[in-house]
Amino acid sequence: MRKFIHVKVILILLLSAAVVSCKKSFLDVTPKGFLIPTTYEDYDQLMNYSGYYYYQTGIWQPAMLMGDEISAEGTAYNGSSMQQGQLFFQWEANIFLPSTQMGSSSDKPVFLSSALSDLYSLNLIINNVNNATGGTTAQKLDIQSQAKATRAFVNFQLVNYFTKPYNAGTAASDPGFPVITVPDATNTDFKRGTVQQSYDAIINDLTTAIPNLSIQPPLATRMSKAAAEALLGKVYLFMGKNDEALKMFNDAFSDIARMSKTPKLYDYNQTLAAGGAFLPINPQSGPSLPFNSITDLTESVVAKMSYAGGYNGNGYANDFMTITPQTVALYKSSDLRLLFFTNLQKNQNPIPVAPGQQERLRKYGVTFSRIGMQLGELYLLRAESRARANDLTGAKSDVEVLRNNRMPAADASVPANIASDRTALIKFIIEERIREFAGEGYRWFDMRRLSADPVFAGQPAPKHILYGVDGAVSKTFTLTPERLTLKLPGTYLSAHPDMVDNP
Repeated sequence: MRKFIHVKVILILLLSAAVVSCKKSFLDVTPKGFLIPTTYEDYDQLMNYSGYYYYQTGIWQPAMLMGDEISAEGTAYNGSSMQQGQLFFQWEANIFLPSTQMGSSSDKPVFLSSALSDLYSLNLIINNVNNATGGTTAQKLDIQSQAKATRAFVNFQLVNYFTKPYNAGTAASDPGFPVITVPDATNTDFKRGTVQQSYDAIINDLTTAIPNLSIQPPLATRMSKAAAEALLGKVYLFMGKNDEALKMFNDAFSDIARMSKTPKLYDYNQTLAAGGAFLPINPQSGPSLPFNSITDLTESVVAKMSYAGGYNGNGYANDFMTITPQTVALYKSSDLRLLFFTNLQKNQNPIPVAPGQQERLRKYGVTFSRIGMQLGELYLLRAESRARANDLTGAKSDVEVLRNNRMPAADASVPANIASDRTALIKFIIEERIREFAGEGYRWFDMRRLSADPVFAGQPAPKHILYGVDGAVSKTFTLTPERLTLKLPGTYLSAHPDMVDNP
């Protein structure tokens, strides 16, 4: 009988004060009700659960709250359950306040401890699967490579929260995030290293994994060759290494074509037409989108999920989120993605609009944000990379593949004056990323990487606006460069005195 390995076989939170007080002998005992993996099947089962977030506090919920495409509504902004969501939205320096101040475990954020716990599981697989009983050498190498690629994915999320955006000129001195490669919960000697070391570790995991990954993964939640190539391309693009990024995106598309079951784009012209699969539109939850289902992975090159719904005790409160008038204005009226938004609050009352203010909308069709590698994002990433390489025709083609599946063909073409201008086309593609992923966290990561991009130089500092219950502007918050990086929770710093905090 196949053994069941729970996603949290370790039951250990790395980098916590609890770890400091643990004795080695305690960790030598198999936790009651759990199995330490010993066979190939054990490791295969463990791999099914590692790095897949939908049961956890959403790892991208902080990003959702910090993107500059969103605004906040005063009708839902106040209340004890909203406090930490407010701190993210306000880009506060000190977000992970002691639980005595916040009345919760705010100083031990679940999204961080979940990621660190996944790193433990992944390191357990990487370091030990080759010693497992059963399974062939090739099977074990495939599992190990899946774990390496997934470890790279987890670390990529962490550096985009807790380190400065990658800058080739300063990466060798900017503090990184600890590179954890050994499943040793007794280790308390964690040092941050540098941003360059963090990215080097991510790249090394992916480049050593890719040659040994399968074309067709056993599950859509597991890393394939194409998924790892796409992720590596994204990492390179975020580092400003466009030539390397474009090669990986091309390799990913080539390997997707070789899959026996390929990811496919939904055509919203069909799924949102009369009798379409996404209808009817529920007044509370919106269209019957795959984003409200954990089983519909049609568009996923690799499926990783983050909880993205309103506050229900599982995640940071984001009930107050709307998209700004400027974001609304990015959509053509025929863009079917607008059907994912409503002008009603959760209580079904209209979102108030004061005289002189423009309409804001609430996204209500997304319970789970797809954060792995979506086919739509891969088209946009390659389009951007092609545009940066002056392949404007190729870039236009890629972005129009997505747009033709999101709106009527008559409106899907990139305007000629934009398609012929490299800078304008890059900006159009970035705006397309907002249209595709508004309110889901993608924008935060783009804000970071584009903050030092010459194409976007001279932009005003991002702002967040809180609208009062009357719909008028109540408060405005301005993002400073320092707050593109989160400070580390105090509990982790006190447990590891050698770790320095971010300014």
